[in-house]
Amino acid sequence: MRKFVRRLLPIAFLLSLVLLMSGCGRQSLAKQDVLKDDRQSNTITWGVKADTRLFGLMNVKTGVIQGFDVDMAKHITKHILGKDGKAKFVQITSNTRIPLLRNGNIDAIIATMTISPERAKQVDFSKPYFNAGQAILVNKNSKIKSIYDLNYKGAKVLAVQGSTSALNVRKAAPKASVLELSDYAQAFTALQSGQGQALTTDNGILYGMSLENPQYRVVGGTFTKEPYGIAVNKGQDNMTNAVNKAVKDMKKSGEYQKLLNKWFGKVPGFNEGSN
Repeated sequence: MRKFVRRLLPIAFLLSLVLLMSGCGRQSLAKQDVLKDDRQSNTITWGVKADTRLFGLMNVKTGVIQGFDVDMAKHITKHILGKDGKAKFVQITSNTRIPLLRNGNIDAIIATMTISPERAKQVDFSKPYFNAGQAILVNKNSKIKSIYDLNYKGAKVLAVQGSTSALNVRKAAPKASVLELSDYAQAFTALQSGQGQALTTDNGILYGMSLENPQYRVVGGTFTKEPYGIAVNKGQDNMTNAVNKAVKDMKKSGEYQKLLNKWFGKVPGFNEGSN
């Protein structure tokens, strides 16, 4: 029995070594030169959302994800890889996007991702490509023009539970009260029924609501700064620099403005000058 055990020990050691080496291989995947690999494959794999109107939404008829983020990824890909470069898309959520990036399943994230100090500890961000921030949605006949018009006793602002929206309202309009609902659908229904004078959240989400409901519009611009950035793995400076150059060139050539016009040109209250 002891001889048998002694024979097994070297085998077990070798198996452990193999597993350790394979684990190291997976760990180094995120540290590879992503830009170099993408140029060799002539493909950039992007993580995009499929449930966010205007930015990334699945077309149920075609099965294709469409939106501003998707088009931005396509154009950035062409700028980096050339006219024959291919953009591949992987559907992600807020919870899965960073794990998929760090595991090497995607090369970059372009998915209404706000640049924040906490997230910057996990990923590297490009410069902002969309100047998102908190805004308010009101009935188009409302006399309210900005969040500051709600700074009076008796004013009520609708927000969603679990977000920082309510806290930001209390800073901008401390005299107003905030009614927090469980989700955006309930919050918008409350706005329609007159339970509040305005609904507040990220302006990108509000633009989508106003496009679906023309009776409502975004007013006053943003009263917080929460710009969207493109995320790549830590240390991928070549990729980050290439993305930044692509976006800069797009803005210089007018491509960026054309995409803004395509997706937001008909959105009531959209402020082109902020992007």
